[in-house]
Order: sequence, then C-alpha cells, then structure tokens
Amino acid sequence: MFYDAVENTHGLPHDPFKSLIAPRPIGWISSISKAGEVNLAPYSFFNGVSADPNIVMFASGGYKDSIVNVEATGEFVCSIATYELRNEMNQTSAALERGQNEMEFAGLKAAPSTMVAPPRVAASPVALECKYLQTVEMPVKSKSGTVYHVVFGQVVGIYIDDSVIVDGLVDVTKFRPISRLGYMDYSVTDSVFSMERPEV
Repeated sequence: MFYDAVENTHGLPHDPFKSLIAPRPIGWISSISKAGEVNLAPYSFFNGVSADPNIVMFASGGYKDSIVNVEATGEFVCSIATYELRNEMNQTSAALERGQNEMEFAGLKAAPSTMVAPPRVAASPVALECKYLQTVEMPVKSKSGTVYHVVFGQVVGIYIDDSVIVDGLVDVTKFRPISRLGYMDYSVTDSVFSMERPEV
C-alpha cells in the first residue's frame, strides 16, 4: 500500500507511523523542578544524535513537566528502562498531578547522580547525566494538533553497572533494554549480531 502521510489517508484502524519507526529506545527522563520536586517520565521519541560531543534528544507531545524542569534547571538524567523494570517504567507514564514523585509512585528508589542534580533510577544499569542545550519546537499540522518539543542535552557523565561490562565491552544482553514499537507494543534486546563495514 501507499498513502498520503500529510492527509493520513491510510484507511487503517490506527495510524501506522510509529509502528514503522521501530524499535525506538525509551528515554526514562528524570528531572527536578525549581522547587526541588523530582519528575520521572518515559519518552519513546528518544535517541543519541551526536558522538563528539555526546548529545541525546527526547521529544514530548505537549509542554510537559519534564521540559519545564529541564529548561528551568538546565539538567536531566536518562536512565535506561530494562525488561526487568518494564512495569515500573509503565507506571511512570501515568498522568500524575504536578509535584507528585513518579519514582515513589512506581516503587522505585533514586540514586544520586555525580555531575547533575536530578537523581537516576537506582535499579537501572545505565544512566546518562545531561546538561540542557536547547529546545526546538516542531511545526504543527493544524491549530488543534499537538505541539511537539525536542529537547537536546549534552551527556556529561555516564553510569554503567559493572555487571553489564564483559571483556571491556558493554553487553546489552546483560541488561536487556526495552524499546517501543507501535500501538501498545514493546520489544526487548536479548540477542545481537555483528557485521563489519565493507572496505572500499
């Protein structure tokens, strides 16, 4: 099939776009408000965009607490959601009142970060400590459409649990990160394969 993605004339029960850009890693973003309130939220529009320096982004539909906090304080942490933490990750997606602590709501313990103020998820084997760079507002299709904001941050510190390092390399099958597919579906990384780039 082919359809006009601007007019969304796919004729399917649900928009297939997100199911095609898959799997998408989940950025489990923790931040702190100016008042010192901890916020934790998962974002499936998340990824690394640069390696020199290390820069990540997450995108939010609507101007949510995460963006408010990050822009106000200039810092955030991305803990990696794993298969073992899938239920807790899902709990933190609940639309709680501003000021409620999603970590506590989901039964998670916080661990102090080293270079930024927001805590990381203690049970997560990987956390990226970030300094805020900028927010870019995406164009909106219609006046009633959701405004997406893309937040960029430079990774200034990285926590890796020693148990996931094997022979000097990070073994993702040891911590099994989860990712978002389309609809309400997720996947888990528990097997990998390698390919060498061709020499020209």
